[in-house]
Amino acid sequence: MIGAIFGVATMAWTGWAQEGPPSDAWAIVLGILSVLGIALAALSIPLAIRNWRAGTAIEPKSMAFRVYLVVFWVEIVIAAVGGIILPLVGLERLVAPYILLIVGVHFFALAVVFKQNVLHLAGAVLVVVAVIAAIIPTGVAANSFWCGIVGGPVFLIIGAWCTVAGRRVLKAAKAAATPA
Repeated sequence: MIGAIFGVATMAWTGWAQEGPPSDAWAIVLGILSVLGIALAALSIPLAIRNWRAGTAIEPKSMAFRVYLVVFWVEIVIAAVGGIILPLVGLERLVAPYILLIVGVHFFALAVVFKQNVLHLAGAVLVVVAVIAAIIPTGVAANSFWCGIVGGPVFLIIGAWCTVAGRRVLKAAKAAATPA
């Protein structure tokens, strides 16, 4: 599931990066990254669907699920408020880094809820990318470009790693369940 979500995230962030790349040549790089994100999602989504009823770290009606819902809705509200206020005060250039910062921070909570330590890594790297993207002057490229050109590959690499790891776990579980 992480591979599917991170594949879509790769496409979204590299698409947002098209807002203001330093040159047209970067559109090709961003396009390739977007296609790779779509490919990752296309490979991961069927796997997630086939195993939809398999065990999960988060069970409905559990405390973990309630924490997840609270974290999710708090993030949505914070993102919406910032997404509205930043342009109103003339800081629209900071919307992408702000949203990426929220996404990065949210992975720390989700790592605990889903018991997936790799999300701590994703969160840490994305928070650093968001902060750096916010302070880079916009003379070379839009702040959103930096979020996407660095954040996109972070999503792609971690999503691909999770897909490979997930396939291995599912294959091992299937082999263990098959009578010898």
